[in-house]
Amino acid sequence: MDVKSYTASKIREYRKLRGLTQKELGEKIGVKHNTISGYESGTNEPEQDLLFKIASALEVSINDLFPDTTNNTSSYYYDDEVAAIANEIKDNPGIRVLFDASRGLKKESIEEVRRFIEFQKAKERGDYEG
Repeated sequence: MDVKSYTASKIREYRKLRGLTQKELGEKIGVKHNTISGYESGTNEPEQDLLFKIASALEVSINDLFPDTTNNTSSYYYDDEVAAIANEIKDNPGIRVLFDASRGLKKESIEEVRRFIEFQKAKERGDYEG
């Protein structure tokens, strides 16, 4: 996938993840919804200043809108399991949102969130009747 297509798909992915419509994102950065549509389809490319506005509005780093060209995460970590977790956080926007939201929480609060996630997983598997 080329950079233009990758950036287009990431803008769409993060916008949807944040629960924003194209119109709402456009309002946040000062463009019309059809401009956002063009960015997401790859027919138009946002200028550099708009890329920064988009990243800010979507609460992501500008780097998140571009493909990772280093691809050496595992060599950065001494532990393969830590490298795998870091890659999963980096590659999965949903997990990244949960990770970012958990920063600064007390240990007890994190445990409560973990129990809730396990409860949700049990419900989705049909293991919970309630």
